[in-house]
Amino acid sequence: MMAVGGGVGVGGSSRSVACCAVLLAVAVLFSAPATTEAYDSLDPNGNITIKWDIMQWTPDGYVAVVTMFNYQQFRHIQAPGWQLGWTWAKKEVIWSMVGAQTTEQGDCSKFKGNTPHCCKKDPTIVDLLPGTPYNMQIANCCKAGVINTFNQDPANAASSFQISVGLAGTTNKTVKVPKNFTLKAPGPGYTCGRAMIVRPTKFFTQDGRRATQALMTWNVTCTYSQFLAQKTPTCCVSLSSFYNDTIVNCPTCSCGCQNNGTRPGSCVNENSPYLQSAIDGPGKWTGQPLVQCTSHMCPIRIHWHVKLNYKEYWRVKITITNFNYRMNYTQWNLVVQHPNFDNITQLFSFNYKPLTPYGGRINDTAMFWGVKFYNDLLMQAGPLGNAQSELLLRKDSMAFTFDKGWAFPRRVYFNGDNCVMPPPDAYPWLPNASPLTKQPLTLSLLVFWIVLATLLA
Repeated sequence: MMAVGGGVGVGGSSRSVACCAVLLAVAVLFSAPATTEAYDSLDPNGNITIKWDIMQWTPDGYVAVVTMFNYQQFRHIQAPGWQLGWTWAKKEVIWSMVGAQTTEQGDCSKFKGNTPHCCKKDPTIVDLLPGTPYNMQIANCCKAGVINTFNQDPANAASSFQISVGLAGTTNKTVKVPKNFTLKAPGPGYTCGRAMIVRPTKFFTQDGRRATQALMTWNVTCTYSQFLAQKTPTCCVSLSSFYNDTIVNCPTCSCGCQNNGTRPGSCVNENSPYLQSAIDGPGKWTGQPLVQCTSHMCPIRIHWHVKLNYKEYWRVKITITNFNYRMNYTQWNLVVQHPNFDNITQLFSFNYKPLTPYGGRINDTAMFWGVKFYNDLLMQAGPLGNAQSELLLRKDSMAFTFDKGWAFPRRVYFNGDNCVMPPPDAYPWLPNASPLTKQPLTLSLLVFWIVLATLLA
């Protein structure tokens, strides 16, 4: 009897453990975040790589060329440009720079005669402006800190400067790599790893017949997190269609809420008599956004309109509207994910490139950007502050439908930042469909209770 009783006890304990496991799994399922901000599945290998090449030794240090390569598919560094910083490992100083400058000189009072360019332990470097005299330039410098993506503008996807370092090691064994690298673009968002010594970079002559190499090279990799970059989103999405009169606006307070009581000057009405004085206010030179007062309070809104339906094709209109009175977006780009993007037939007034974040197996992500000298500049809020295009897509007979919101995008990015989408139950529905007929959460709960009842039986 005791053995039987013991067996029943073990069985009861097993059921309890199983029930707890099911409850834990369900809790994790329903509490898991929809996205991971620090990792972008549409650009899993995207980063900015800083390459530090020592080109020659000097009596008290070395001369190096530092280059930043933007390996991100759709995220660029826009005006007012990058700021690169680090902490010296010893007591190094910067004697001179070409193609960039430090923001502060620091205390150089101990030097007699020649004064270094910078004596700070933790210097901050900025790019020079276009139009810099030629004797102060090197290749890939002097773009005001703007770095474009390889997809959009490969000729301007890198930025370089030359630096002469003193009071440093003069051999591969005595030189010390800097630490605590930081990259602002222009604000926070990038996290940089440790400097890693790698195989020296090789440089080939124009005819390709001779190669030289750096004396020593180290790399620093910096990755982006939208969560670190800003506390609130920067864009939102609105939806409409030809088959439903409903216009689904951006969710309320997508990028913040109107609160001029505690944050005066956070927004301004487009017909306000004080509009120009607000634009020229204290935040003009710091880049502080001044957006038009809206329910969503986003600087950028992307509107997706399902426009027409043909026998074998369907047409979509995309409109990008700028609500920021203090920002002209140069070299802007838009990334959209939709399952029918493998059948884009024609595109009007935008450039287009497919992105294949899943190794080429699935082609459901597209990158769009403006045509040079036509609409590659998205003007500040106002009558000219928008860009539009239309897409013609061939229907996939196996998947195409207007039902269940299939015709609307899955994700939208503007300038690399994920935009806030309306909730799926708010999408425009077909006239003979109803969002109330779809209850995915109720179905999941029903399955949960069935499983729990089975385990407890």
